[in-house]
Amino acid sequence: MRKTLKVRELEIGTNSPKIIVPIVGKHHKEILEKAESLQGMQIDVVEWRADFYEEIDSIERTLALLTALRSALGDIPLLFTFRTEKEGGQRGISMADYTALNIAVAESGQVDLIDVEIFSGDDVVMENIRAIHGAGVLVVGSNHDFHATPPKDELVRRLRKMQDMGADMPKIAVMPTCAADVLTLLAATNEMHERYADRPIITMSMSPQGVISRLAGEVFGSAMTFGAVGQTSAPGQISVDELAQTLDILHKAM
Repeated sequence: MRKTLKVRELEIGTNSPKIIVPIVGKHHKEILEKAESLQGMQIDVVEWRADFYEEIDSIERTLALLTALRSALGDIPLLFTFRTEKEGGQRGISMADYTALNIAVAESGQVDLIDVEIFSGDDVVMENIRAIHGAGVLVVGSNHDFHATPPKDELVRRLRKMQDMGADMPKIAVMPTCAADVLTLLAATNEMHERYADRPIITMSMSPQGVISRLAGEVFGSAMTFGAVGQTSAPGQISVDELAQTLDILHKAM
């Protein structure tokens, strides 16, 4: 039986895809103001893209901001993500520093989920996952390709690897070069969901061409999607209001 995932009061893997909104500010004040502005909106999870933060090199300042961010968000689940440069993020980082940052954040008790890039080396990934789980935090195992869409079998292989390594939610985002690439991503999502997944998965085809993948998760098996309030963190994200309305229309039709 395919499992759902409970994060605070949110159940992921049932009904419409749950909406994640990223915060991508550079400064302490900007980040907190954005968090406060999200209250009352139709969102389910907030992602802090910490690679945008100008003082991320200081774990002490990062944890202090994280505590304030947690307070500003109330009971909205919080996903912490340092997206590395090699997977489309704002800066590079050594794997030792990446691991130390993720572990410090997990042990702070301020976040509900942490993103771990699954192709950072198996030993690094397992060290991160074990420590994050040890702190009682869930793991989103991720992979991003901003240049192309791999074949369907390769997409499924990557998602299965994330699951096998213990990620609580496998996530993959790829770039389409044509409409057929979007169909490839949707077919891989459906196959993973129907044949292999025992937990929620997240998939998307980026850019405006792939926007249908951000809307049709309930049909093909993607349990979460990303929406924007102001600045986006990836190509093809649409506004939260439009996203929520469209997801609701599709859910009612199904």
